[in-house]
Amino acid sequence: MDTSILKDLGLSQAEIKVYITLLELGESSAGKILKRSGLQNSVVHRALNSLIEKGIINYIYEGRIRIYLASEPDYFLNYIDDKKERFRQILPELRAKQDFTKDHEMASIYKGIRGIKEVYSILRTEKAKEYLSFGGGKQCEEKMGTMWWKNHHIKRIANKLPSRQVFDETVKVFGKDLTKKALSKVRYLSAEFSQFQETVIVGNLTAITIFTENAYSILIRDKSVTEGYKKYFEFLWKNAKS
Repeated sequence: MDTSILKDLGLSQAEIKVYITLLELGESSAGKILKRSGLQNSVVHRALNSLIEKGIINYIYEGRIRIYLASEPDYFLNYIDDKKERFRQILPELRAKQDFTKDHEMASIYKGIRGIKEVYSILRTEKAKEYLSFGGGKQCEEKMGTMWWKNHHIKRIANKLPSRQVFDETVKVFGKDLTKKALSKVRYLSAEFSQFQETVIVGNLTAITIFTENAYSILIRDKSVTEGYKKYFEFLWKNAKS
């Protein structure tokens, strides 16, 4: 079982091990958890105490012995909602700090898959008239996964952001599926134009994303640069096939 999401939620490896062990055992003393998990005594007790503080496990006393019980796995949904709510409370302040420096930041580099996901989140939520893109190919689709791209455009459409995109024929199956959805137009170049990068233009933003092994994305906030890429896009759009 891939438990990496629990690590993303802030649990240490020891906390994850103790929690999973407790799920498997049901109600249990620290001694049984210690024996089953294979962790050191001090590590188990630190993990138990921190899990109690987070509300992820509970305990009762049987005589003088603590008996631990894991919260229902569904608890994590509430745990996530609580974190989201706490984040929403500071979000206006974070945005204010970003807006203060935004005019001075002409370009930023976002590394890795997480960085790329963040860039595309920024693009699809930008207040703009159109989402324009060109480039990309089967390599890009496979790097992020077809389902991720589908969800990306579902969210874009939900934000009422129309798109025009120039694909190559290696992703024609995905393109045909996309054009069945609202606010989505696609034209195609021949398969020989397939590449491992995509350029997206939204408002005054231009993102150039490289989908190689060490993937990264460059996000440019510059109206002049964006206007130049728009001209190139319109040339491609005019010469691509429906």
